[in-house]
This record gives sequence, C-alpha cells and structure tokens, in this order.
Amino acid sequence: MTTFHLTQVVPAPMAAAWADLSDLGAHAEWMADAASITFDGPQRRGVGTRFDCVTRVGPLRTVDRMEVTRWDEGRELAVRHVGLVRGEGLFRLRPLDEARTEIVWDEDLRFPWYFGGPLAALFAAPILRRLWRGNLTRFADRFA
Repeated sequence: MTTFHLTQVVPAPMAAAWADLSDLGAHAEWMADAASITFDGPQRRGVGTRFDCVTRVGPLRTVDRMEVTRWDEGRELAVRHVGLVRGEGLFRLRPLDEARTEIVWDEDLRFPWYFGGPLAALFAAPILRRLWRGNLTRFADRFA
C-alpha cells in the first residue's frame, strides 16, 4: 500500500471551501488527473454516491470507480477506489481563522500485481505526490 498525506491552506472560510469541495462533479475542474466525472445514478452528495472518474496520468488512462464512504457535512468526505487502483481517499477541512481553511488530503492506494504492484507504487508515488500537490494548489487558487 502507498500512503499519501498532503495539506494546503485555502484563502477562504471553511463553509466556502466545503461548498466547492463537496461539489464532486467540479473536481475535474481542479484535478489535473481527472479528465471527466460521470455519476452512477441521480445521487450527487453524501454517503453512497457513486461515480466514475476518467483518470489520466501522462500517457496512462483508466476509469477510477469511486463510492463516497464518509460524508461529515462541512468537514470531511471519503471515497473508496474500486477500479484498477484500489484504496481509500479522505479530504478533511480545518478552520485556521475566519478567512482561511486547511485542506488535508490522505490517500492509501494499492496497485494490482498485474500492473506492477509495489514496484509500480514505488515509481508512481513521486509522480502522484507532485500531481496532487498541484491539484491542491489549483483548489486553493479558486478562492484567490
């Protein structure tokens, strides 16, 4: 398993940061690796929301099927990845003051053996870390 932990200060109150973060369909606007998001059914918010994210990293492309597993309104949302790469992702928001919020992004991913397993994870980790750092910067820039 490969674990990631990233943080970013967002120049916005927590309610504004949550309003944008909880708009799952808009994640493709600030996540460079998310080409598109298609929901599986009418649900767009809360536990049980399912969606497919066409994910691309360089020349690699896959469909990442996800399901929201935790939804603490205004504070946290977690997803389970059940596509080629499996694992859990969690976003948490923490107020720093009235005008700034910290976003924390934790991911635990497992690469399948036929995709290189731990060896693929070793090579992918620095690429994903840099990509996701950029994603959080783009998220924060939405409020600048």
